[in-house]
Amino acid sequence: MNDKALSVIILCLADNVLREVAKEKTVAAMWAKLNALYMMKSLAHKQCLKERLFFFRMVENKPVVEQLSEFNKIIDDLANIDVNLEDEDKAFHLLCALPKSLENLKDALLYSKEGIITLNEVQSALRTKVLTKLRDLRVDDSAEGLNVTRDKGRKMGPSLGQKVIMVAGSNASIVRIRVTSRRTVLREGVVVVRQFMLLLMRRKAMRVREHS
Repeated sequence: MNDKALSVIILCLADNVLREVAKEKTVAAMWAKLNALYMMKSLAHKQCLKERLFFFRMVENKPVVEQLSEFNKIIDDLANIDVNLEDEDKAFHLLCALPKSLENLKDALLYSKEGIITLNEVQSALRTKVLTKLRDLRVDDSAEGLNVTRDKGRKMGPSLGQKVIMVAGSNASIVRIRVTSRRTVLREGVVVVRQFMLLLMRRKAMRVREHS
């Protein structure tokens, strides 16, 4: 029974906490050690937790969800030593901890709502903001990939101002055309072929006259 209870407690502990109580062999000893480490109600411990809450600040280069977990842990640690805050106070602490990039969200939550703001509302708004940002990033990446594909497709043809060498036939002279629009090559190519055919017909008629 003691081994099963120890196993259950160990499974619920984080790695850094488990290292503190790994040497304890009984449930009572492990529980007493945990209580001494994390359930102290001394003035110093209470002051330390309050300072962690008051000086908690979210940073730009760290996931929002991870920082929300850190904030909730501080609130839970305070509740474990009988320091219970009003839900609105928790919400204000979290709003004051937001980084500059989320100041617009803070203003919207503070000034667009009448009555009491709750911690759950602030955290839900933050999670929604993160999901919206991720969705926008995916849309931007898709649009960028589509633009790259279009650019590659456009590069298949000649660009404006480029000189194109066209050959109307095996014995024809090389004709240089400056591209002024997307349809220049096709249009000028047809004209060159027509002129070449007329030239062949005239030469053939002249040869017939000479032999006759």
